[in-house]
Amino acid sequence: MTIDTALQSIITVRSSIPDDAFTAATLGTLREGSGVVIREDGLVLTIGYLITEAEEVWLTRHDGQVIPGHALTYDQETGFGLVQAIGPLGVPAVDFGDAAQANVGDPVVLADGIGQFVRANIVAKQEFAGYWEYVLDEAIFIAPAHPSWGGAALVDGDGKLLGIGSLHLQMSKNGELADINMIVPINLLPPILDDLLKRGRVNKPPRPWLGTFSAESSGKVVVMSVAPGGPAAQAGLRQGDVISEIRGEEVDGLGDFYRKVWTSGPAGVEIPMRVLRNGREAWLRVKSADRNSFLRKPPLQ
Repeated sequence: MTIDTALQSIITVRSSIPDDAFTAATLGTLREGSGVVIREDGLVLTIGYLITEAEEVWLTRHDGQVIPGHALTYDQETGFGLVQAIGPLGVPAVDFGDAAQANVGDPVVLADGIGQFVRANIVAKQEFAGYWEYVLDEAIFIAPAHPSWGGAALVDGDGKLLGIGSLHLQMSKNGELADINMIVPINLLPPILDDLLKRGRVNKPPRPWLGTFSAESSGKVVVMSVAPGGPAAQAGLRQGDVISEIRGEEVDGLGDFYRKVWTSGPAGVEIPMRVLRNGREAWLRVKSADRNSFLRKPPLQ
């Protein structure tokens, strides 16, 4: 498959979300981005935040033809979302590449559903910890950045899919800031794809979720905000709290914080933590939850 052929497999994804959905305030009620066809039956891979709690999804080909879609699932661990076209898309399925074999410096193309693409290079492959309780062991970072990155397809020189666009970030290089995109590697999908299609989720207990939005500052984890009605809010965690210990173990950065929470047990487990608040220590016990239990389920077709 060539790059030109792969570009035909990338389409636009537009979704509408109810006003009272859990993510409506943070992600909006009208979301637009891209997706890529990965099976001939019209299965579309996108970034999950585009379709979380969606009640309607519309897929648009390069020629402007619009096909309704059904939001199948959003996998919180990888960030991938799946949409099934309801009707023939009539575009080829893209071939998967091997993101593990892609190297820093390799030329790549990040393309969106309306035909815009950026020729870029891989500038880093490293851990990424997101403020919404999310970690990738080895995310792909590319530059220059694409202005329409959400759900865009990263393809290699042979037109094979290496990953899905997730974020626009900045990195410091030689004292200057450079715009980059963070990409979720495609290698994370095959091990879980059957489960996602058959069950709507990975066949294992859901991770404990706290409902925190946190940042790392000099190795310290600082709470920026908490999800209204979420476990952290109910336990009294506040904006500005510095999380210093989980289960009696010192927290060393954002990724370490999340991993200590996730290895505490399945969703519902109580998470004891020590926080620094206004120069004083406080001890909290947060009864974790399954994040998906707070989200609207996709409507039945």
